[in-house]
Formats: sequence, structure tokens, C-alpha cells
Amino acid sequence: MDKVCAIFGGSRGIGRAVAQLMAQKGYRLAIIARNLELAKAAAGDLGGDHLAFSCDVAKECDVQNTFEKMEKNLGRVNFLVNAAGINRDSLLVRTKTEDMISQLHTNLLGSMLTCKAALKTMIQQQRGSIVNVGSITGLKGNSGQSVYSASKGGLVGFSRALAKEVARKKIRVNVVAPGLSSVQHCNPITCISVPMRPSVTLVERMHVYTGITHVKNT
Repeated sequence: MDKVCAIFGGSRGIGRAVAQLMAQKGYRLAIIARNLELAKAAAGDLGGDHLAFSCDVAKECDVQNTFEKMEKNLGRVNFLVNAAGINRDSLLVRTKTEDMISQLHTNLLGSMLTCKAALKTMIQQQRGSIVNVGSITGLKGNSGQSVYSASKGGLVGFSRALAKEVARKKIRVNVVAPGLSSVQHCNPITCISVPMRPSVTLVERMHVYTGITHVKNT
């Protein structure tokens, strides 16, 4: 069985920590970020034959081209992690419209586009796993982060609906919602993991890195 994992936002923070764990588990990885040099550095630190790609997840043509390159160079992607995200802290009345749009496009639309692209192959294979990285603010909201909270809350609703759409194709869709932590130092992050498969209703607390691989295998 191929073990190819695409990690969008894999050059830093949660995405990079997940990449380290997945590499240890024998996956061939595609590390994807807007900044190609950062992606290459992250992939290089992992050793092995992992590859780096540059992609703006808010642009459908970029996403499609990236998946074509991944399939050509690594094989079919059967595990997708969406960890790309941006935040612009500001009270809503002071938030520029362009900052609203950029957060919604990167945090929500971007995950929709990568999921859509990944599902083309996963549906053909009748298997696959998708993990979308949300935030606790998407569940509880946070003052000064109304737009960010909306984008991450929307990601939860999107993941729930998508899980129902593809469950019969043996494709799992999950979302993990980390709280505040020092992700740049790769410390364990306490988070809420919300399994999105229709057959699973338990909400359990776990460390986000091992949590992502856990929901993949359950």
C-alpha cells in the first residue's frame, strides 16, 4: 500500500511537527508552503526522499498543479493534512476587508480546494484520510479574532458535511482543534479532536501530533 502524505502548511508550526511524526511512520511526504525555500528546508530536515512544493492554497490553479506534481513524483496521495492558516488579530470594526478575505480564502476556501483535489484520487482508490487543522477559537470564538474564528468554525462545519459525503467511499474526514501553545518549538499541544466520521460521536482530548495520526487510523 502506498503511504503518501501531503501536508499543506508543512514548513512550520503544527504542520512541520506532523511531518516529523509522519516521516517516522514511514510516509513519503510532500511538504507544501507558499515559501518554497522554507518548504525545502523542512523537507531536507526530514531526510529520505521527501519533496517540497510551493502553493497558494487560495488559488485553485496552484492547488491543481501541486497535486499533479505530487502524483507524478511521489505517487497518489492517500493522506492529506491541511495545516495552512493565517490570522490577523483585530476587532471587526477595525478589520480591513482585504484581511477578512485573505483569512477566509486561506483558512477555509484553501482547505476546500485541497480536499476537492485530493478526493479525485481517493475516490478512485476507495480509500483515503483527510485531517483539517482547525482551532479552539472556531468552537468557542475569541474577542479580536472574529474573522479567524469564523473561518475555523466554518472548517468544522465543512468537515462534518464532507465526512458524510465520502464515508461510503471509505474516506475519513476529521478535524483537530488545537488550543494556544508554542507550536514553533514543537511542544505537545493539548487539543480537542472531533472525529467527523458519521459512525463516531466521541469528542476526546489528545496531543495534536499523535492525534492526527490517531484519527487517521480509527
